[in-house]
Amino acid sequence: MVELRAQEQHLLSVLSKQECSVSVEQLVQFCGFPDAAVMRNALSLQEKNFLTIQAATQNIIKLTAEGKSYAQTSLPERKLVVAVAELGGKADLSQAAKKAGLEASFIQIAQGWVIRKKWALYDSKTNTLTLNDALLHQMVVPEGCDETLLKYLGEKDQAVFDDLNGDLKEATEQLKKRKLAVVEPKTTRILKITPEGIQAVSEATLAVPEVTKLTPELIITGKWREAKLQKYNIEAPVAKTWGGKKHPYLSFLDEVRAKLVQLGFQEMTGTAVEASFFNFDALYVPQDHPARDPSDIYYIKDPKYANLDNQTQTVEQIAQTHENGNQTGSTGWGYKYNLEAARRLILRGHGTCLSARTLQSGRYQVPSRHFSIARVYRPEITDRTHLSEFNQVEGIIIDENLTLKDLLGVLGKFALEIAGADKIRFKPDYFPFTEPSVELSAYKEGYGWIEFGGSGIFRPEVTLPLNVKAPVIAWGLGVDRLYMMRNEISDIRMIFNQDLDWLRKKQVN
Repeated sequence: MVELRAQEQHLLSVLSKQECSVSVEQLVQFCGFPDAAVMRNALSLQEKNFLTIQAATQNIIKLTAEGKSYAQTSLPERKLVVAVAELGGKADLSQAAKKAGLEASFIQIAQGWVIRKKWALYDSKTNTLTLNDALLHQMVVPEGCDETLLKYLGEKDQAVFDDLNGDLKEATEQLKKRKLAVVEPKTTRILKITPEGIQAVSEATLAVPEVTKLTPELIITGKWREAKLQKYNIEAPVAKTWGGKKHPYLSFLDEVRAKLVQLGFQEMTGTAVEASFFNFDALYVPQDHPARDPSDIYYIKDPKYANLDNQTQTVEQIAQTHENGNQTGSTGWGYKYNLEAARRLILRGHGTCLSARTLQSGRYQVPSRHFSIARVYRPEITDRTHLSEFNQVEGIIIDENLTLKDLLGVLGKFALEIAGADKIRFKPDYFPFTEPSVELSAYKEGYGWIEFGGSGIFRPEVTLPLNVKAPVIAWGLGVDRLYMMRNEISDIRMIFNQDLDWLRKKQVN
């Protein structure tokens, strides 16, 4: 003899009366249980082999906001053709549209569909619409399949595509193209009673009610001793749940930040909007350099200029350095320095502007180490390795005894420990603000080579105008690319996409 709980018995009883499979949604209506209760009992009955559960995908048709408005009134073409009929079967298009109450943007759409549906003929010379002979005789415009479906969806809210006849399926495609309806896949659970389940319905007895939780009343009164506690199958499959977590890439940035702090670095911070003075001039980038072109940097429209009144002495020293080299031993760039160009506001194009600000502030010790993880902006053409908005990890070390070897050691540590590279290589490069300058690339087995960024030792034309006497090594690496190599991602756009499946499954280190 089989014992069934009340809800299990009711569910089986309902299923036994159905001649075919039944969806969970239908059972909710038949049984009066919430869908969670239906599925909970169905899973229990499936374990006992009294029913089967299958997943079926259905295409559900729903109206868009525009489609709903037409379902309540009528399509623009019907309004237009009715207006023509009321004007005697032949009318000027503008006059008919006015009578139909159509907005100017809908007149051509309505006209096109009237002609396509062969409700009327259009004479472009006279700009008139004339009802076709059949409609002229009847003065009644028959309802099309698209209108039938529109009204049906307006009343029922949605429909299953496979349940429609051939004409209405064609009408669905028409409404989709007109953006009046959308078709969305929906997974439905289908339940079917087994022969064992049919037998159980007739033979089963009602089980003693089971207690699903201990209440204070049961404990205080002692009734818990007599109650039958419900058994739970802790090995039963359950729906996957995805707990909240930090974005994997943001977690990586936190890890990079933590490692740098552990190595004795202090974080530099600043705003995304920066003056050209700190982004370029303080770094000895000439004012006619191509990097300043609108095709290479984003200029702020309003306000256009920064206030550099509190930087007068620094501005003067950097201006002289650009013009004649000042006290640096350099000949400078040999042009007349333009203060207005220096004041021009931009979106920072690299994180090195934060290093310039740190050195200019004088708030540092010798020796000391500083870093920033900065969002930077450049009008790049988006592809698998470039974005117009990306992150850089910027660093400087100020020390009397620094050499190029120290710089290479820091860069190697980044590539090997943070990006998980197998080997690295350096090659000479050129930047207006460093000499010597080095480009870092790294290789990972199965991933290949990728360039991370540039580095070097700040030139005297950078440090001396900022009153820095000690050598300064600096680097700016694409931290996005570090993350790509570490996680073997071939397309940088993947890091910032909205693919929930990838975000859910991606392990946070």
